[in-house]
Amino acid sequence: MTGSARMNAVQSPVIPDVAALLRECPDAISLGQGVVHYGPPPQVFEAVSKFGRQPTEHHYRDAAGTADLHSELARKLSQENGIDVDPETQAIFVTAGSNMAFYHIVLCLCDPGDEVVVMSPFYFNHEMAITMANARVVVAATDSQYGLQPDAVEAVLSPRTRAVVTISPNNPSGAVYDAKALRQINDMCRQRGIVHISDEAYEYFTYDDVQHTSPASFRDSAEHTVSLFSFSKSYALANWRVGYMVAPRWLLRGLQKSQDTILICPPVVSQHAAVGALAAGRAYCQPFIDELGRVRSMALDHLAPLGERCTVPTADGAFYLLARIDTDVAPMTLVERLVREHGVAAIPGSGFGLDGCYLRIAYGALHGDTVAAGMERLVNGLQTILA
Repeated sequence: MTGSARMNAVQSPVIPDVAALLRECPDAISLGQGVVHYGPPPQVFEAVSKFGRQPTEHHYRDAAGTADLHSELARKLSQENGIDVDPETQAIFVTAGSNMAFYHIVLCLCDPGDEVVVMSPFYFNHEMAITMANARVVVAATDSQYGLQPDAVEAVLSPRTRAVVTISPNNPSGAVYDAKALRQINDMCRQRGIVHISDEAYEYFTYDDVQHTSPASFRDSAEHTVSLFSFSKSYALANWRVGYMVAPRWLLRGLQKSQDTILICPPVVSQHAAVGALAAGRAYCQPFIDELGRVRSMALDHLAPLGERCTVPTADGAFYLLARIDTDVAPMTLVERLVREHGVAAIPGSGFGLDGCYLRIAYGALHGDTVAAGMERLVNGLQTILA
Protein backbone atom coordinates (compact mmCIF):
# COMPACT_ATOMS: atom_id res chain seq x y z
CA MET A 1 0.00 0.00 0.00
CA THR A 2 1.12 3.57 -0.64
CA GLY A 3 0.11 7.00 0.56
CA SER A 4 -1.39 9.74 -1.57
CA ALA A 5 0.62 11.20 -4.43
CA ARG A 6 -0.14 14.61 -2.94
CA MET A 7 1.65 13.87 0.34
CA ASN A 8 4.43 11.93 -1.35
CA ALA A 9 5.19 15.12 -3.30
CA VAL A 10 5.69 17.13 -0.09
CA GLN A 11 9.31 17.53 1.02
CA SER A 12 10.34 15.89 4.28
CA PRO A 13 10.93 18.51 7.01
CA VAL A 14 14.65 18.86 7.64
CA ILE A 15 14.52 19.78 11.34
CA PRO A 16 13.36 16.30 12.50
CA ASP A 17 16.21 14.76 10.47
CA VAL A 18 18.76 16.96 12.24
CA ALA A 19 17.06 16.26 15.59
CA ALA A 20 17.54 12.54 14.98
CA LEU A 21 21.26 13.12 14.46
CA LEU A 22 21.43 15.11 17.69
CA ARG A 23 19.79 12.27 19.62
CA GLU A 24 22.62 10.02 18.44
CA CYS A 25 25.19 12.64 19.51
CA PRO A 26 23.80 14.09 22.76
CA ASP A 27 26.92 16.15 23.52
CA ALA A 28 26.57 18.15 20.31
CA ILE A 29 25.52 21.82 20.48
CA SER A 30 22.53 22.62 18.30
CA LEU A 31 22.55 25.83 16.28
CA GLY A 32 19.51 24.55 14.45
CA GLN A 33 16.28 25.01 16.41
CA GLY A 34 14.29 28.18 15.77
CA VAL A 35 13.26 28.98 19.34
CA VAL A 36 14.38 31.48 21.99
CA HIS A 37 16.42 30.61 25.07
CA TYR A 38 14.25 32.55 27.53
CA GLY A 39 10.90 31.59 29.02
CA PRO A 40 7.44 33.19 28.92
CA PRO A 41 6.64 36.23 31.07
CA PRO A 42 5.17 35.60 34.54
CA GLN A 43 1.88 37.17 33.44
CA VAL A 44 1.32 34.09 31.26
CA PHE A 45 1.24 31.79 34.28
CA GLU A 46 -0.88 34.23 36.27
CA ALA A 47 -3.46 34.26 33.48
CA VAL A 48 -3.44 30.49 33.08
CA SER A 49 -3.81 29.93 36.84
CA LYS A 50 -7.24 31.59 36.70
CA PHE A 51 -8.48 29.28 33.95
CA GLY A 52 -10.45 26.07 34.18
CA ARG A 53 -12.37 26.17 37.43
CA GLN A 54 -15.80 26.18 35.79
CA PRO A 55 -17.02 23.31 33.57
CA THR A 56 -18.10 25.75 30.86
CA GLU A 57 -14.52 26.95 30.49
CA HIS A 58 -13.70 23.59 28.93
CA HIS A 59 -16.39 23.79 26.25
CA TYR A 60 -15.79 24.67 22.61
CA ARG A 61 -15.43 28.37 21.98
CA ASP A 62 -15.67 30.68 18.98
CA ALA A 63 -13.62 29.47 16.01
CA ALA A 64 -12.03 32.90 15.57
CA GLY A 65 -10.87 33.24 19.19
CA THR A 66 -12.11 34.68 22.47
CA ALA A 67 -13.39 38.22 22.81
CA ASP A 68 -10.80 39.07 25.48
CA LEU A 69 -7.93 38.08 23.24
CA HIS A 70 -9.43 39.88 20.24
CA SER A 71 -9.66 43.07 22.26
CA GLU A 72 -6.01 42.87 23.34
CA LEU A 73 -4.87 42.00 19.84
CA ALA A 74 -6.71 44.97 18.34
CA ARG A 75 -4.94 47.24 20.82
CA LYS A 76 -1.53 45.71 20.10
CA LEU A 77 -1.98 45.85 16.32
CA SER A 78 -2.92 49.54 16.46
CA GLN A 79 -0.15 50.59 18.82
CA GLU A 80 2.71 48.45 17.52
CA ASN A 81 1.94 47.67 13.88
CA GLY A 82 -0.04 50.69 12.75
CA ILE A 83 -2.92 48.38 11.79
CA ASP A 84 -6.27 49.81 12.88
CA VAL A 85 -8.52 46.86 12.23
CA ASP A 86 -11.77 47.93 10.56
CA PRO A 87 -14.44 45.35 11.47
CA GLU A 88 -16.32 46.21 8.27
CA THR A 89 -13.47 45.08 6.03
CA GLN A 90 -11.09 43.05 8.21
CA ALA A 91 -11.15 40.25 10.76
CA ILE A 92 -8.81 39.10 13.52
CA PHE A 93 -8.61 35.32 13.52
CA VAL A 94 -6.80 33.29 16.20
CA THR A 95 -5.13 30.01 15.20
CA ALA A 96 -2.94 27.28 16.66
CA GLY A 97 0.21 29.08 15.58
CA SER A 98 0.92 31.07 12.42
CA ASN A 99 1.76 27.90 10.44
CA MET A 100 -1.89 26.92 10.77
CA ALA A 101 -2.95 30.43 9.79
CA PHE A 102 -0.90 30.12 6.60
CA TYR A 103 -2.42 26.75 5.72
CA HIS A 104 -5.93 28.09 6.30
CA ILE A 105 -5.25 30.97 3.93
CA VAL A 106 -3.85 28.74 1.20
CA LEU A 107 -6.89 26.45 1.46
CA CYS A 108 -9.21 29.43 1.25
CA LEU A 109 -7.47 31.01 -1.75
CA CYS A 110 -6.21 28.21 -3.97
CA ASP A 111 -7.76 25.66 -6.24
CA PRO A 112 -5.58 22.81 -7.57
CA GLY A 113 -2.98 24.21 -9.94
CA ASP A 114 -3.18 27.77 -8.66
CA GLU A 115 0.13 29.47 -7.91
CA VAL A 116 1.60 31.09 -4.81
CA VAL A 117 4.76 33.16 -5.16
CA VAL A 118 7.38 32.80 -2.42
CA MET A 119 10.78 34.44 -2.11
CA SER A 120 14.08 32.58 -2.33
CA PRO A 121 15.00 31.31 0.19
CA PHE A 122 11.54 30.22 1.28
CA TYR A 123 10.32 28.89 4.64
CA PHE A 124 9.97 25.14 4.13
CA ASN A 125 6.62 24.81 5.94
CA HIS A 126 5.12 27.38 3.56
CA GLU A 127 6.29 25.38 0.57
CA MET A 128 4.95 22.20 2.15
CA ALA A 129 1.53 23.75 2.88
CA ILE A 130 1.15 25.02 -0.68
CA THR A 131 2.01 21.58 -2.08
CA MET A 132 -0.39 19.88 0.35
CA ALA A 133 -3.18 22.12 -0.98
CA ASN A 134 -2.44 20.91 -4.53
CA ALA A 135 -1.29 24.39 -5.46
CA ARG A 136 2.00 25.29 -7.12
CA VAL A 137 4.98 27.06 -5.56
CA VAL A 138 6.60 29.72 -7.75
CA VAL A 139 9.91 31.10 -6.49
CA ALA A 140 11.02 34.72 -7.00
CA ALA A 141 14.69 35.62 -6.71
CA THR A 142 16.02 37.96 -4.01
CA ASP A 143 19.20 40.04 -4.11
CA SER A 144 22.64 39.13 -2.75
CA GLN A 145 21.53 40.16 0.76
CA TYR A 146 18.26 38.20 0.40
CA GLY A 147 16.31 41.44 0.05
CA LEU A 148 13.08 41.83 -1.94
CA GLN A 149 13.26 42.44 -5.69
CA PRO A 150 9.80 43.64 -6.83
CA ASP A 151 10.76 43.30 -10.50
CA ALA A 152 11.64 39.64 -9.95
CA VAL A 153 8.25 39.09 -8.29
CA GLU A 154 6.38 40.78 -11.13
CA ALA A 155 8.26 38.63 -13.66
CA VAL A 156 6.86 35.37 -12.24
CA LEU A 157 3.22 36.45 -11.85
CA SER A 158 0.70 34.67 -14.05
CA PRO A 159 -3.10 34.42 -14.46
CA ARG A 160 -2.99 31.52 -11.95
CA THR A 161 -1.22 33.55 -9.22
CA ARG A 162 -3.40 33.84 -6.12
CA ALA A 163 -0.95 35.18 -3.55
CA VAL A 164 2.53 36.58 -2.96
CA VAL A 165 4.22 35.64 0.34
CA THR A 166 6.74 37.81 2.15
CA ILE A 167 8.45 36.92 5.43
CA SER A 168 10.04 39.81 7.28
CA PRO A 169 12.10 39.54 9.40
CA ASN A 170 12.99 36.49 7.38
CA ASN A 171 13.34 32.84 8.18
CA PRO A 172 15.86 31.50 7.14
CA SER A 173 17.98 34.49 6.06
CA GLY A 174 17.43 37.04 8.84
CA ALA A 175 16.80 39.75 6.20
CA VAL A 176 14.43 42.59 7.09
CA TYR A 177 12.60 43.73 3.98
CA ASP A 178 12.76 47.36 2.96
CA ALA A 179 9.50 49.27 3.54
CA LYS A 180 9.57 50.73 0.02
CA ALA A 181 9.94 47.29 -1.55
CA LEU A 182 7.14 45.89 0.62
CA ARG A 183 4.90 48.75 -0.50
CA GLN A 184 5.71 47.99 -4.14
CA ILE A 185 4.76 44.35 -3.63
CA ASN A 186 1.58 45.33 -1.81
CA ASP A 187 0.57 47.79 -4.53
CA MET A 188 1.33 45.19 -7.19
CA CYS A 189 -0.98 42.72 -5.47
CA ARG A 190 -3.78 45.30 -5.18
CA GLN A 191 -3.54 46.24 -8.84
CA ARG A 192 -3.62 42.61 -9.99
CA GLY A 193 -6.26 41.31 -7.58
CA ILE A 194 -3.75 39.11 -5.72
CA VAL A 195 -3.48 38.58 -1.95
CA HIS A 196 -0.31 39.70 -0.17
CA ILE A 197 0.44 37.28 2.69
CA SER A 198 2.84 38.90 5.15
CA ASP A 199 4.39 36.52 7.70
CA GLU A 200 5.58 38.60 10.67
CA ALA A 201 6.38 35.95 13.28
CA TYR A 202 9.74 37.62 14.03
CA GLU A 203 8.40 41.18 14.14
CA TYR A 204 10.22 42.14 17.37
CA PHE A 205 13.59 40.71 16.35
CA THR A 206 15.42 43.54 14.59
CA TYR A 207 18.87 44.97 15.30
CA ASP A 208 20.98 48.10 14.77
CA ASP A 209 17.93 50.39 14.70
CA VAL A 210 16.43 48.57 11.71
CA GLN A 211 12.62 48.89 11.70
CA HIS A 212 10.01 46.25 10.93
CA THR A 213 7.14 47.25 8.62
CA SER A 214 3.66 45.69 8.55
CA PRO A 215 2.21 45.92 5.01
CA ALA A 216 -1.33 46.02 6.43
CA SER A 217 -0.48 49.47 7.77
CA PHE A 218 -0.29 50.80 4.20
CA ARG A 219 -3.19 52.83 2.90
CA ASP A 220 -5.71 50.87 0.80
CA SER A 221 -4.24 47.52 1.86
CA ALA A 222 -7.12 46.07 3.90
CA GLU A 223 -8.92 44.21 1.11
CA HIS A 224 -5.92 42.27 -0.18
CA THR A 225 -3.46 41.88 2.73
CA VAL A 226 -3.22 39.00 5.20
CA SER A 227 -0.88 39.49 8.18
CA LEU A 228 0.34 36.48 10.17
CA PHE A 229 1.65 36.76 13.74
CA SER A 230 2.86 34.35 16.40
CA PHE A 231 3.42 34.14 20.15
CA SER A 232 5.96 31.33 19.69
CA LYS A 233 9.02 33.52 19.21
CA SER A 234 8.68 36.84 21.03
CA TYR A 235 6.89 35.42 24.07
CA ALA A 236 8.51 31.95 24.11
CA LEU A 237 5.18 30.14 23.75
CA ALA A 238 6.32 27.76 21.00
CA ASN A 239 4.51 24.61 22.13
CA TRP A 240 1.42 26.44 23.38
CA ARG A 241 0.47 26.77 19.71
CA VAL A 242 -1.20 30.15 19.56
CA GLY A 243 -0.98 32.70 16.77
CA TYR A 244 -3.29 34.99 14.85
CA MET A 245 -3.91 36.76 11.61
CA VAL A 246 -5.54 39.89 10.27
CA ALA A 247 -7.37 39.03 7.07
CA PRO A 248 -9.82 40.66 4.65
CA ARG A 249 -13.34 39.99 5.84
CA TRP A 250 -14.28 38.36 2.54
CA LEU A 251 -12.06 35.42 3.58
CA LEU A 252 -13.78 34.96 6.95
CA ARG A 253 -16.38 32.37 5.93
CA GLY A 254 -13.73 30.16 4.36
CA LEU A 255 -11.51 30.55 7.42
CA GLN A 256 -14.36 29.49 9.68
CA LYS A 257 -14.91 26.35 7.59
CA SER A 258 -11.24 25.42 7.62
CA GLN A 259 -10.83 26.12 11.33
CA ASP A 260 -13.96 24.19 12.27
CA THR A 261 -12.77 21.16 10.30
CA ILE A 262 -9.12 21.11 11.34
CA LEU A 263 -9.18 22.53 14.85
CA ILE A 264 -12.76 23.53 15.85
CA CYS A 265 -11.38 26.36 18.00
CA PRO A 266 -7.96 27.51 19.20
CA PRO A 267 -7.00 26.01 22.59
CA VAL A 268 -8.63 28.31 25.11
CA VAL A 269 -5.94 27.83 27.76
CA SER A 270 -3.38 29.02 25.21
CA GLN A 271 -5.52 32.05 24.47
CA HIS A 272 -5.46 32.90 28.18
CA ALA A 273 -1.67 32.57 28.02
CA ALA A 274 -1.64 34.95 25.04
CA VAL A 275 -3.65 37.56 26.96
CA GLY A 276 -1.10 37.30 29.76
CA ALA A 277 1.76 37.72 27.29
CA LEU A 278 0.19 40.84 25.84
CA ALA A 279 -0.19 42.24 29.34
CA ALA A 280 3.58 41.88 29.76
CA GLY A 281 4.07 43.49 26.38
CA ARG A 282 7.09 44.12 24.25
CA ALA A 283 8.94 45.59 27.25
CA TYR A 284 9.35 42.04 28.56
CA CYS A 285 10.91 40.83 25.30
CA GLN A 286 13.19 43.74 24.49
CA PRO A 287 16.08 43.05 26.93
CA PHE A 288 16.37 39.51 25.58
CA ILE A 289 16.31 40.80 22.00
CA ASP A 290 19.03 43.33 22.83
CA GLU A 291 21.10 40.43 24.15
CA LEU A 292 20.47 38.48 20.95
CA GLY A 293 21.78 41.45 18.99
CA ARG A 294 25.08 41.10 20.81
CA VAL A 295 25.11 37.34 20.25
CA ARG A 296 24.48 37.94 16.53
CA SER A 297 27.53 40.20 16.32
CA MET A 298 29.61 37.59 18.12
CA ALA A 299 28.46 34.86 15.73
CA LEU A 300 29.37 37.00 12.71
CA ASP A 301 32.79 37.68 14.22
CA HIS A 302 33.39 33.95 14.62
CA LEU A 303 32.57 33.30 10.96
CA ALA A 304 34.75 36.11 9.61
CA PRO A 305 38.05 34.12 9.56
CA LEU A 306 36.52 31.69 7.06
CA GLY A 307 36.61 34.47 4.48
CA GLU A 308 35.30 33.60 1.01
CA ARG A 309 34.75 29.98 2.02
CA CYS A 310 31.70 31.15 4.04
CA THR A 311 29.61 34.05 2.76
CA VAL A 312 27.15 35.46 5.32
CA PRO A 313 25.03 38.63 4.94
CA THR A 314 24.82 40.58 8.20
CA ALA A 315 21.12 39.70 8.73
CA ASP A 316 19.28 42.56 10.44
CA GLY A 317 16.49 40.47 11.96
CA ALA A 318 15.10 37.19 13.31
CA PHE A 319 17.81 35.05 14.96
CA TYR A 320 19.34 33.33 11.96
CA LEU A 321 22.41 33.63 9.78
CA LEU A 322 22.29 32.02 6.35
CA ALA A 323 25.79 30.99 5.30
CA ARG A 324 26.80 29.96 1.80
CA ILE A 325 29.62 27.42 2.07
CA ASP A 326 32.10 27.15 -0.82
CA THR A 327 32.19 23.37 -1.16
CA ASP A 328 30.95 20.54 -3.33
CA VAL A 329 29.92 18.59 -0.23
CA ALA A 330 26.15 17.99 -0.15
CA PRO A 331 24.40 20.12 2.52
CA MET A 332 23.02 17.22 4.57
CA THR A 333 26.35 15.39 4.33
CA LEU A 334 28.08 18.50 5.69
CA VAL A 335 25.57 18.74 8.54
CA GLU A 336 26.04 15.07 9.43
CA ARG A 337 29.83 15.46 9.52
CA LEU A 338 29.57 18.59 11.66
CA VAL A 339 27.36 16.76 14.18
CA ARG A 340 29.26 13.47 14.31
CA GLU A 341 32.83 14.75 13.98
CA HIS A 342 32.67 18.22 15.53
CA GLY A 343 29.71 18.20 17.91
CA VAL A 344 27.66 21.03 16.39
CA ALA A 345 24.48 21.16 14.29
CA ALA A 346 22.98 23.62 11.84
CA ILE A 347 20.12 23.25 9.35
CA PRO A 348 20.92 22.49 5.68
CA GLY A 349 19.75 25.13 3.23
CA SER A 350 18.35 22.55 0.82
CA GLY A 351 15.08 22.53 2.76
CA PHE A 352 14.67 26.24 2.02
CA GLY A 353 14.89 25.73 -1.75
CA LEU A 354 18.53 26.72 -2.14
CA ASP A 355 20.87 25.11 -4.66
CA GLY A 356 24.44 24.68 -3.50
CA CYS A 357 25.63 24.29 0.07
CA TYR A 358 24.01 26.59 2.63
CA LEU A 359 23.62 26.37 6.40
CA ARG A 360 21.02 28.13 8.53
CA ILE A 361 22.67 28.99 11.83
CA ALA A 362 20.22 29.74 14.67
CA TYR A 363 21.53 31.70 17.65
CA GLY A 364 18.30 32.30 19.57
CA ALA A 365 17.86 29.03 21.46
CA LEU A 366 21.06 29.19 23.52
CA HIS A 367 22.68 31.58 25.97
CA GLY A 368 25.53 33.64 24.60
CA ASP A 369 28.35 31.55 26.07
CA THR A 370 26.87 28.35 24.64
CA VAL A 371 26.41 29.99 21.24
CA ALA A 372 30.08 31.05 21.38
CA ALA A 373 31.14 27.46 22.09
CA GLY A 374 28.91 26.22 19.28
CA MET A 375 30.31 28.78 16.84
CA GLU A 376 33.88 27.72 17.74
CA ARG A 377 32.97 24.12 16.98
CA LEU A 378 31.24 25.15 13.75
CA VAL A 379 34.16 27.22 12.48
CA ASN A 380 36.73 24.59 13.46
CA GLY A 381 34.61 21.92 11.78
CA LEU A 382 34.22 23.92 8.57
CA GLN A 383 37.95 24.70 8.49
CA THR A 384 38.73 20.98 8.79
CA ILE A 385 36.11 19.79 6.27
CA LEU A 386 36.88 22.51 3.71
CA ALA A 387 40.69 22.14 3.98
